Amino acid sequence: MDNRSEVRAFLTSRRAKITPQQAGLPASGHRRVKGLRREEVAMLAGVSAEYYARMERGSLSGTSEAVLDSLARALRLDESERAHLMDLARSASATRRPARRRAAPSIRPALQQLLDAMTDAPVFVRNGRLDILATNRLGKALYWPVFQDPARPVNLARYQFLNPTAAQYMTELDAQRAAAAALLRTEAGQDPYHRELSDLIGELSTRSEAFRSLWAAHDVRLHHTGTKRFHHPGVGDLTLAFEALPIPTDPGLTLTALSAEPGTPAADALRLLAAWYATVDHDEASTPAPTSDEHTM
Repeated sequence: MDNRSEVRAFLTSRRAKITPQQAGLPASGHRRVKGLRREEVAMLAGVSAEYYARMERGSLSGTSEAVLDSLARALRLDESERAHLMDLARSASATRRPARRRAAPSIRPALQQLLDAMTDAPVFVRNGRLDILATNRLGKALYWPVFQDPARPVNLARYQFLNPTAAQYMTELDAQRAAAAALLRTEAGQDPYHRELSDLIGELSTRSEAFRSLWAAHDVRLHHTGTKRFHHPGVGDLTLAFEALPIPTDPGLTLTALSAEPGTPAADALRLLAAWYATVDHDEASTPAPTSDEHTM
């Protein structure tokens, strides 16, 4: 993806979200632009209007961290947006290299053993492209509809945007899609030369109007904790809390564990999942296939 275009679109979209009132500026007179003007952002960031205009045209190469911090404050960026701005600046300053394919990753046996030892909660490992690389038994049971999608590697974003069963299985599909698009945007900022990621984004952009709309918003997200709601074909409705933890020994991989509040219907449903999973047909087509991604979020 073109770094200058990404920088230009991101800064323009963030500027458009801030009203003069939010920035503590007077909102007098007719305004032809949505949000702040360039010169207003420049003033708030403590740089010249010409300097900010150059940045918004896509040129972040050589910009100091202090200036980026000032710009982040002026645009009222949250943690994930600020990190994305820093990623874009690093990419702008790096030597441009062609997109390349990655060697297929492998899940360490010790990591799989850890997943298998976690018997009371659904757990899975994903990469930044949202490929599911490994699960425990309960994780496979919970995400059974995703594994039934014939496309490989098993991918949460592809399922959410392209599989018609997602609307029934994920009861808050719009929120799940928005999170997926934001995570992919975040990953693209960290690694703009990731061929498989670019291929996935191209596929989703071509085939899904919902994805195109969300992608154009340039939203980013750090997705560490929250709630997911499912309507599972085997056990019905579940509302589960999740924690997503980066794995320090495996850079680019994230372990996600889900749990239910004790005494709730969701806790009862989780207990039924393993028994339900034992009744379904297990074939080779439902197991995760290797993906060619080795360095993702």
